[in-house]
Amino acid sequence: MKAIKKIYNIIPEYAIKPLILCVIFNFSVYSGARLFYKDATFHNLTTFLDNKIPVVPIFTVIYLGSYIFWIINYLLISRINKNSCYRLIMADLLGKLICGIIYIVFPTTNIRPNLVSSGIFVDMLKFLYSVDAANNLFPSIHCLVSWYCFAGLRNCKTIPKWYRAFSFFVAIMICISTVTTKQHVIIDVFGGIILAELTWQLSYYLQLYKAFKFINQEV
Repeated sequence: MKAIKKIYNIIPEYAIKPLILCVIFNFSVYSGARLFYKDATFHNLTTFLDNKIPVVPIFTVIYLGSYIFWIINYLLISRINKNSCYRLIMADLLGKLICGIIYIVFPTTNIRPNLVSSGIFVDMLKFLYSVDAANNLFPSIHCLVSWYCFAGLRNCKTIPKWYRAFSFFVAIMICISTVTTKQHVIIDVFGGIILAELTWQLSYYLQLYKAFKFINQEV
């Protein structure tokens, strides 16, 4: 019981089901889309500008560290109030659904560099390439989720202004990391940001977030 109370102190009870659903749906979309790739034709959206961007292996730390940023900010947004929590999760689910549809009907890929040198950051990038296939690229889910982390806090007065600015900075750095590690190309970044902003606004203006009141059996 003490452990459960500690969890509730971190994660409000009303946020538990939506957050779990969010995690399950994320992995379902990302892995599920790949089930349709057996005979798919992949499109390479790499541009002249992408080829000018150098590989910067140290950015792998930011790319992988993004998961910590996501967890912290999703919890912070969820703790603001129920509406903020539900709006975030509904935007997230809608964004991931659209990503999944695009991945299936317009699969994309890119050509990753041949890493011949060695070193801690290069080895980290090699590991990343080995566990994450070059697909599910447009729009970038890394950029999508990172922008939600900023959008969900930017107008919240209860969150210190410095942390809201920091969240914007981290979101931008994560977006940069996706192209400097060659995990994504430029259009993937803009696609993720635009989709995040669009679904964040739709969730509010169409009041889609209120659907979670039924999930949590709220009046």
